[in-house]
Amino acid sequence: MIYRAIGLMSGSSLDGLDIAYVHFHENAGTWSFDIEHADCYPYTAEWANKLQSAIQLNALDYQLLHAEYGHFLGEQVNAFINIHQLHYQVQFIASHGHTTFHVPHKKMTAQLGDGAAIAAETGIPVISDLRALDVALGGQGAPIVPIGDKLLFGGYRYCLNIGGIANLSAHSGNTYVSFDICPANRVLNLLAAKAGKAYDEGGRMAASGKVNPTLLEALNGFPFYQAQYPKSLSNTFGNDVVYPLVLQEEPHLANALCTYTEHIAVQVKAAVEQIKKSLNPGAGPAKMLVTGGGAMNTFLIDRIQDQVKLYDIELLVPDEKTVKYKEALVMALTGVLRWREENNVLSTVTGAVRNSIGGAIWMGQEA
Repeated sequence: MIYRAIGLMSGSSLDGLDIAYVHFHENAGTWSFDIEHADCYPYTAEWANKLQSAIQLNALDYQLLHAEYGHFLGEQVNAFINIHQLHYQVQFIASHGHTTFHVPHKKMTAQLGDGAAIAAETGIPVISDLRALDVALGGQGAPIVPIGDKLLFGGYRYCLNIGGIANLSAHSGNTYVSFDICPANRVLNLLAAKAGKAYDEGGRMAASGKVNPTLLEALNGFPFYQAQYPKSLSNTFGNDVVYPLVLQEEPHLANALCTYTEHIAVQVKAAVEQIKKSLNPGAGPAKMLVTGGGAMNTFLIDRIQDQVKLYDIELLVPDEKTVKYKEALVMALTGVLRWREENNVLSTVTGAVRNSIGGAIWMGQEA
């Protein structure tokens, strides 16, 4: 069976909207994929500010932004379809939206980007609100990508995604676990912005600095890191808690970047240790697939590799499309599974009472 779907992803790093058009092939429960086309549409300063400040809005203005952003997403999909000549080829769109409020302990999560608005703009069926059911079932609603790790990247014992927030998946047989590790690119990019850069290319600024031991100890001391999984992070932790601490403790930008890079590497190692103690994913050499924008940060990859070498883990960075668009790819897969009415969120990952078939469907055309 072949499915042709578009996946949309807007991450907490606010670098832009990722759109991937993917062909999925399913044969007797075995899945493969081809990313046919993929682009990142950078946010204007206006849109980045709207998304970042959304949690400060009153209820009416928030809902107005929810609708406006949905129509914006639909317009971007239409532009993508026009550029790549995909008219009448896309079966459906799976949109993650942009996470604003994430309070799973109160069974609530919210992503901007009204699925109905996307469907109205494109005339294509849309699957949205992908995390909502899992959270309603008592889960963290995050991470959401492990279903893709299981079905598309099962050959790797570990899958590390370094986006605005870093998260790690691992498996032992048919048991998969995954959880958020720490804020990652969101904090690094905020620091790089102080030098007038969108990001620290290759981690060069960080590599020129030195680790501040006092700051590193303070960062590693946050209670979240001692908590057992399942667990997830909201964007506000990186923006409102971690970033101000880094600025307060280390005024030298290169040292701040170097220290925070080391913090991410240390927490990846700690995540591996937690998984090995609880899941027993197996002894011997293991491979860790690394995707997300942080996979292009060679200094960060080197620091993580140095931290996990004790466990005989080799980091592998795949082709550029997979690195950049894995989350959009998995959103598309999540939509395919919802369309097939198959589980697309794993309770062993999120802590929900059961697996679930997440996502609301909005039909783009009348019957």
